[in-house]
Amino acid sequence: MSRNVRAMSCPPTAVFGVLADGWLYPTWVVGASRMRDVDAAWPAERSRLAHSVGVWPVLIDDETVSLEWDPPHRAVVRAKGWPLGEARVTIEVRPRGTGCVVRLQEEPVEGPGAWVPRFLIEPMLFLRNRETLHRLAYVAEGRSRE
Repeated sequence: MSRNVRAMSCPPTAVFGVLADGWLYPTWVVGASRMRDVDAAWPAERSRLAHSVGVWPVLIDDETVSLEWDPPHRAVVRAKGWPLGEARVTIEVRPRGTGCVVRLQEEPVEGPGAWVPRFLIEPMLFLRNRETLHRLAYVAEGRSRE
């Protein structure tokens, strides 16, 4: 399981404001390139985001499903990115002073990504999720200043 942690200069509610806006998904998730649809119920449990991964002209349409939504503390999704497979992603946010600390955990659960030995996939997930948290911080901190 890949784990990344980042301190952010915004309250936990700002982070969850970004997570709650499904149309922002490709803004902060590395690999997501565009949104096709967002369930009206997003981010309620079992609601879905329809997105694409990749770069034109090689785009794959997939989805992310909300498994748990407990703002401003915890969100869990099942992100699909075939042909690589599916992953369970947990985002936990804790207040720290006037900001917060965000922990992102990703665990491949189905498909080829789940079959690859951990020592091979962990470094790639770590680097991708480090950038994902970097982007999430830009959006959440920027929106909290408005």
